[in-house]
Amino acid sequence: MVTFSISSQRAQFQDRLARQRYEDQLKQQQALNEDNLRKQEDSVLKQEAMRKATIEHEMQLRHKNELLRVEAESKARARVERENADIIREQIRLKAAEHRQTVLETIRTAGAVFGEGFRAFVSDWDKVTATVAGLTLLAVGVYSARNATAVAGRYIEARLGKPSLVRETSRITVAEAIKHPIKMSKRLTSKPQDALEGVVLSPNLEERVRDIAIATRNTRQNKGLYRNILMYGPPGTGKTLFAKKLAVHSGMDYAIMTGGDVAPMGREGVTAMHKVFDWANTSRRGLLLFVDEADAFLRKRSTEKISEELRATLNAFLYRTGEQSNKFMMVLASNQPEQFDWAINDRIDEIVNFALPGPDERERLVRLYFDRYVLEPATGGRQRMKLAQFDYGKKCSDIAKRAEGMSGREISKLGVAWQAAAYSSEDGVLTEAMIDARVDEAMRQHLQKMDWLHGHTKEAGAKSTISPSAGPADSSKIGFTLPLGEPPQAQDVLTPALEMGNKPEAHVIQEELKLEVQAPPSSDGAELPVEEGTVLAKGEGVKAETVVTPQGEVAEGVSQTDAAPSSEGGTGKEGKTKAPPKDGTPV
Repeated sequence: MVTFSISSQRAQFQDRLARQRYEDQLKQQQALNEDNLRKQEDSVLKQEAMRKATIEHEMQLRHKNELLRVEAESKARARVERENADIIREQIRLKAAEHRQTVLETIRTAGAVFGEGFRAFVSDWDKVTATVAGLTLLAVGVYSARNATAVAGRYIEARLGKPSLVRETSRITVAEAIKHPIKMSKRLTSKPQDALEGVVLSPNLEERVRDIAIATRNTRQNKGLYRNILMYGPPGTGKTLFAKKLAVHSGMDYAIMTGGDVAPMGREGVTAMHKVFDWANTSRRGLLLFVDEADAFLRKRSTEKISEELRATLNAFLYRTGEQSNKFMMVLASNQPEQFDWAINDRIDEIVNFALPGPDERERLVRLYFDRYVLEPATGGRQRMKLAQFDYGKKCSDIAKRAEGMSGREISKLGVAWQAAAYSSEDGVLTEAMIDARVDEAMRQHLQKMDWLHGHTKEAGAKSTISPSAGPADSSKIGFTLPLGEPPQAQDVLTPALEMGNKPEAHVIQEELKLEVQAPPSSDGAELPVEEGTVLAKGEGVKAETVVTPQGEVAEGVSQTDAAPSSEGGTGKEGKTKAPPKDGTPV
């Protein structure tokens, strides 16, 4: 048993020795392989280095040989040129002499040929006459073609194009006819419409503008001279809408231009203005030229705020409107007619005041836009809009009472707001509460705008709102505020306008000062009482000529403060109102 154990241990020991010997052999073999691989890599690197060195050496030798060759060639060439210098100079001299002789012979030959030809041409009068006639006809043809092209271009531009100042027109142009042929055909076959269709005005104003529409239509039919109209009043009272309706009713074309587009044109304004009137004179049906916001460029030339370019454009406008025309009718619209130049006032034949709508007109407007923006979408078409059940007529009357002071445009926007409220609701139903909410919001915004307006007036200290309860010269007639900062300018334009368009009560400003009263402040700083109807002259107590109304207010641009230096540094004495020329001559 002991013998077996010893032999087993000996066998295990021999096995371990064999394994260890085998592992040592593997390690030795691996080390040998790595050594061989390293030797091979070193050999490759040495060969590569030798190859690069060989190439560099070859390149250096080649470069050196090239330099030697170039140097040898240069020396040989220099030696040859130095040895053959006499021969080269002789060759150059011979070539120059030959070239000079050739040029001289060419000149002689050409001169002889041209001379013989000219002598033969001059001696033959038939050829001379034919040549002169041909050149003359050629020159005439060239200049005629150029001028004819320019005339044709101006003719096409005047009759088929549209001036750049015209924003909108009912006159058919080639571009519009190509873009909208169906619309153009409908326009050609359309019949004259009522001038007041869709226009809501007060009874007196409606009667007056209807008379204007009838007179304009009869003027066109009888080929008479059109009358120029000034429409003034607050924004959104229907001036532009009536001008379009007037043109359609009279069978005329209309063109709308904005006064604000004239000033940015600068030096091109005069040319553009002449193009507008040339284009207007080519209308066969007659053209109603509507100038919106006309006070933007038709303001007084005496003020320093107008540029030279705008002054020249205004002069061009005055030149083209100096006489009445049977081709076009001019309609001016303005919110501040007191800004007009006196010469513009002289060209106005009819003055129409578009005041804010009264209670009856507001109710008609509310019903009109309620039908257009609420009832018609709810009852016709796809009926994407629904309307709750309530008394529509009573609601419209209530809204008209609440919308006091709103213009027609604001009421139309109120109708659009109702429609938008219905479309934005989940079920698409317009309820009475939603209508009231939109009315309240619109009134709040309207009051905010009025606060802004009055706040600006107080800060500037240059405007005075005329009371609605005053006489014919109050806000119900005027519809705008007068700036106190420029009383002479406002009075220059407003006085003749009121004398033509209103009753005799508008004699506030006299051509000559009847009574001059000094109204200095009292010693304690309080204002002295002024009797009703007293005309105040400019002095230490006032800035402009004023009149105290029966309501105790000071009308026509009054400033009761002490006289302060004007913007030019004066005391305001040079701002005295000037009466218009008695002989009727335009200023």
